[in-house]
Amino acid sequence: MLHSPVLLGGPPIQLHKNKNGILAQLHDYRFERPRHFWVGAGVVSVSLFSMVAAFGTVADSRLADMPRQQVVEQIALPSLTAVDDNNQSFLREERVQRGDTVMELLQRLGVDDAAAVGFLKGSATTQSLFRQLSPGKNLTARTGPQGELQTLVFPLNGGKDQALVVERRGEQFSASEQTLPLETQVVMKSAEIRFSLFGATDAAGIPDSVATQLADIFGGDIDFHRDLRKGDRFAVIYESVNYLGRAVRSGRILAAEFVNNGKTYRAAWFVDHAGTENSSGYYTADGKNIRKAFLRSPLEFSRITSGFTSARFHPVLQKWRAHKGIDYGAPVGTRVKATGNGVVEYVGVQGGYGKVVILRHQSRYTTLYGHLSGFAPGLRKGNRVSQGDLIAFVGATGLASGPHLHYEFRVSDVHQNPLAMALPSAPPLMPEQLGLFRERTAAHLARLDLIRGFNLAQGD
Repeated sequence: MLHSPVLLGGPPIQLHKNKNGILAQLHDYRFERPRHFWVGAGVVSVSLFSMVAAFGTVADSRLADMPRQQVVEQIALPSLTAVDDNNQSFLREERVQRGDTVMELLQRLGVDDAAAVGFLKGSATTQSLFRQLSPGKNLTARTGPQGELQTLVFPLNGGKDQALVVERRGEQFSASEQTLPLETQVVMKSAEIRFSLFGATDAAGIPDSVATQLADIFGGDIDFHRDLRKGDRFAVIYESVNYLGRAVRSGRILAAEFVNNGKTYRAAWFVDHAGTENSSGYYTADGKNIRKAFLRSPLEFSRITSGFTSARFHPVLQKWRAHKGIDYGAPVGTRVKATGNGVVEYVGVQGGYGKVVILRHQSRYTTLYGHLSGFAPGLRKGNRVSQGDLIAFVGATGLASGPHLHYEFRVSDVHQNPLAMALPSAPPLMPEQLGLFRERTAAHLARLDLIRGFNLAQGD
């Protein structure tokens, strides 16, 4: 005879083998319950049945016993008056498409006003409207109920916050350049790089100007020409300047984080209006200046065509010689930036360099920019320039086989590889500035923490 385990606190179930060798139960387990168990269960089941029955009976009886009465009442309608819609207006916005004409845009904006069209065609002031129909720009029109033009707002290319505004005044029209009523919004974005920085920012809806700022901020630590890796991540908090809820331009990056090859770089914008020497820039959370004394590259983005080497076959001279600089391939006219604060030591033509600019920095450092097509307006010997300032444009002058920038970095007149050497850092914040810095940047750094790890978009 076998015994099974105790189940639910009951006694063991006794099993035996019958003549066919099959285990059979000697006692029915349900009859082993204590007597009070079944009594309690019966009371509960009867109570539940009674409650259901009671609810059903009461509900049915109440509905049946309720008196019913039909009531008919005349309701007076309010007096109707004609609505004068002459003062109504409609606001519409249209984006300029490739190949658009002014007439096509006005039609899409719902403008049906011969007088307004005649004014636009005949006014010298509004001729800029015809010349600046670049795709992607937005026009805003306010019209009356019959399509008569009341106002037309067209942002201009020349001024960041300026717009051409056409207004109806009775039966006459006027056109003038006015400052747009703009509002600033803080935007948070993050993305992961698959192939390029601009591919990632495009996928995340981040403007190119913000991507360029991002490269400038971390350009002293990350070579955006060759250091980017698939899977690198970044988060950015920046200002967006809007008109009627649409972005007109991008403002300054307030805080940013970049994870490159597993190493994290983080910076926040700070300006001390007290006017101390080191009062504005991007700093780490502990007040160190994220900006190096020199940028890694004088171009925003390009490709390296020749590196720093002791032996290179010169494509023009057709012989082997040392190449003591970095060549960046770029189209003619590409903007060339000063890699550090300095003074213009030379600007002009110099042998095989062609048109060249030489800057001196902190007495012992000099940088050279060669094969230029031209110089920044007003650039003269003795001028002071700041890091990132426009100084010249890429060209192919001198001994150059094609358009590119030749860049040299010298320390005490000895050529150094700017891509390999450790660049000096810019001065940190003063101790008395740290409290104010933490107070002003805490919210932006907290936003970075909030979106860290959230891959909002991935770039191709």
